[in-house]
Amino acid sequence: MKSNFIKSTIILIIGGFITKILSMIIKIAQTRVLTSSAIGLYMLILPTFNLFITLSTLGLPTAISKLVSEKRKSSKKIVLSIIPIIIIFNILLMLILISLAPLISKYLLNNNDTYYPIISIGLTLPFICLSSIIRGYFFGKEKMFPHILSNIVEQIIRLILTIYFIPNLLHYGIINAICGLVLINIASELTSIITLILFIPKNKQIKKEDFKCDKEILKDILNISIPTTSSRLIGSISYFLEPIILTYTLLKVGYDTNYITVEYGIINAYVYPLLLLPSFFSLAISNALLPVISNAYVNKQYNYIKNKIKQAIKFSLLIGIPFTLIFIIIPQIPLKIIYNTTSGINYIKVIAPFFLLHYIQAPLTVVLQAINKAKCAMQATLYASIIRLATLFIISLFKVGLWSLVIASIINIVFVTIHHIYYTKKYLKKPFIINSF
Repeated sequence: MKSNFIKSTIILIIGGFITKILSMIIKIAQTRVLTSSAIGLYMLILPTFNLFITLSTLGLPTAISKLVSEKRKSSKKIVLSIIPIIIIFNILLMLILISLAPLISKYLLNNNDTYYPIISIGLTLPFICLSSIIRGYFFGKEKMFPHILSNIVEQIIRLILTIYFIPNLLHYGIINAICGLVLINIASELTSIITLILFIPKNKQIKKEDFKCDKEILKDILNISIPTTSSRLIGSISYFLEPIILTYTLLKVGYDTNYITVEYGIINAYVYPLLLLPSFFSLAISNALLPVISNAYVNKQYNYIKNKIKQAIKFSLLIGIPFTLIFIIIPQIPLKIIYNTTSGINYIKVIAPFFLLHYIQAPLTVVLQAINKAKCAMQATLYASIIRLATLFIISLFKVGLWSLVIASIINIVFVTIHHIYYTKKYLKKPFIINSF
């Protein structure tokens, strides 16, 4: 088990680093080929995109990974029995989003230009969901290479299409370019699905009856996925409401739409992506941690679980601290190198120290999910989201511009991390987490 965990972690870290570099290059390409207005428009629809991706995937990767890793039921049956149901669900979700597009664009986002990009989001959902289901299978089997390779292929396809198609679409207007940027996900997810399928064992013969719904498996999946989805859904709804509350409040106190769009774009296109760069490491550890902790918890290997959590936190901080120092002392250098801009320096210097806490959130969240305490993680997300949105609204009234968003984000990070530390410590009895710092 120890050997598998180390091997999986190393593969995920290396692959995660490559994927992060490719993702960073894609963001650079996007910022170079798109205007500031186009970036701002894309950032406005991104919360809606994330919300519907959460609804689309329903926490299935985590649920499937956990059930497959426990080895109590046929992994083939676990994966295939859920596919028909989830595809039908995604088609319905797509139709709902298309019907809601006029309402969301006109009354919620206060920007009619977001109408067609929102419709484009709906078309991508079935592909994203199917890809996530197959990934969950490989995570449960602790086979990380297929996941990493599919991620790399997916990012390369996205990069190529962004560079060659988006500039041409810009000639037909910003709206067409943003729609193209969203629809690129269909091609990239398709290549990811094909790559993953190539790694499915050849001796796994798939029959028609394998796709028949198994009520017991469905119940097991939903018992895990609903709390997980609820947690992510709360976060996505909060993210979805964020630009709505921010735009409404700042317009009321005298800021104009252009200022809000540009500054919101700077924070979400430059500041947060830069600060999230080190998170690839903690996410890689977390992905490797889930099946290992799940299996150890079933077998009551509690000391092993504690040791793995200590390692995960230490490794996350080992990467997070040097990056944080760079972001505090010389943020203009990574900003200039990556995005060819110095916009957002003041935001980065203030929020960077608090992102150290964010870097250890992912392992702690995964531990709570693996020991069947996903509801606890969901509650933290719910409370933090309410506090975040209330803070955002109240501080925006004081005419501090987009600093209200920065302050609300800091409060969110601190609250969730402290909550997770307290409850992980509580459920595993000994105060090993605080001592590991």
